[in-house]
Amino acid sequence: MVRVVIADDQALLRASFRMLIESAEDLEVVGEAGDGVEAVEVVTRTGADVVLMDVRMPRLDGIGATRELRGKGARVLILTTFDLDEYVYGALRAGASGFLLKDTRPADLLSAIRLVARGEALLAPSVTRRLIGEFARMPGPGKRPTPLDGVTEREREVLVLIARGLSNAEIAERLVLSPATIKTHIGRLLAKLHARDRAQLVIAAYESGLITPSR
Repeated sequence: MVRVVIADDQALLRASFRMLIESAEDLEVVGEAGDGVEAVEVVTRTGADVVLMDVRMPRLDGIGATRELRGKGARVLILTTFDLDEYVYGALRAGASGFLLKDTRPADLLSAIRLVARGEALLAPSVTRRLIGEFARMPGPGKRPTPLDGVTEREREVLVLIARGLSNAEIAERLVLSPATIKTHIGRLLAKLHARDRAQLVIAAYESGLITPSR
């Protein structure tokens, strides 16, 4: 069972999400929170696997709560009505593994929870476009790039394709390698770049200067 915590300041939305999640046999809601501080407390107490995290909450917003939860085992799936630029980059830098809008279809939301629980990253297409736009606005030459020390040329190729949104199967086809080999390369990238998932690999690719929005 995937253990889920729902963090949203609207009780009606929490109830709706609970009903949806508990309709799935492999998902279980183990707690709810009405603000970011409570979310951190509930996740810490329950040992949840995934947190559905609203962005705009009192006391501590979703980004701050995500930052507090980093390294505690739970993976954060940000859910918000607003696909604003400031939230996308901030949430991913804080350690979120996914970012979806609240108008996501129910079946897609359940799939997203399972995906994030498995350690994958998930971004809505509109969010990916805004993320790239955010990098485009960041200072270029004057900004110190994130180093890619120890990353091989083949791993750099894989990292570029991850940043462009390709799946493992698509990367394997592009590089004429087996999916198992691609999975091995990704595992090494995660270790070398101290990244938790694909979302953080995307950030590393842009922050290192390996890929830019214009390329």
